[in-house]
Amino acid sequence: MACVLVVDDDHTVREVVVSYLRAHEHQVLEAGDGETALRTMQETPADLVVLDLMLPGIDGLEVCRRLRQSSNVPVIMLTALGDETDRVVGLEHGADDYVTKPFSPRELALRVDSVLRRTGEPGPQVPEVLTDGDLRVDSVRHEVTRDGAVLALTGREFDLLRFLLAHPGTAFSREDLLQQVWGWSIGDRSTVTVHVRRLREKIERDPTRPERLLTVWGVGYRWEAS
Repeated sequence: MACVLVVDDDHTVREVVVSYLRAHEHQVLEAGDGETALRTMQETPADLVVLDLMLPGIDGLEVCRRLRQSSNVPVIMLTALGDETDRVVGLEHGADDYVTKPFSPRELALRVDSVLRRTGEPGPQVPEVLTDGDLRVDSVRHEVTRDGAVLALTGREFDLLRFLLAHPGTAFSREDLLQQVWGWSIGDRSTVTVHVRRLREKIERDPTRPERLLTVWGVGYRWEAS
């Protein structure tokens, strides 16, 4: 049984979400603002955080940013319908997934289960350590280094890099990556685009002229081994 922290200033929304998550046999913690959420995570670390973007005081983006300074806990961001910019910014701040409001509580509960399975089960076919030139991905330590220096990657970025290194030379569509890396049968392809861009900023010598994580026009992306 996983522990999920639900952060939303709308009591009614929290009540419904908490009810569905408990029905899915999760232990649930609640917070109505960002400060309480951060304090709760220090006192009783959760296995996953459902985090509303619009919060009084410390907003959801800042909460996510602070969580990422010390933790890789999966974060599902709740955003307003149609606010694509907010969704992209949320992913850039380290969110693992997002659900738009208004949403189906049942869908959110299923998404929570999916993220927990994905983050809790490493792919069995991938070696524990993958290397490519100066890049080293250690699945046991959940650590990526370049020239011996540790790179600060989110859990989602780590999973994507690990998958691509395990399949060099193969072109994958965004839909392929959504399904094979994160186990989504549906999802916004911009999720992949955002994380590819963030990875390039961390692993490429010149992110504007990538040499490793290449765009295959009309298809998607391919890892070019050194």
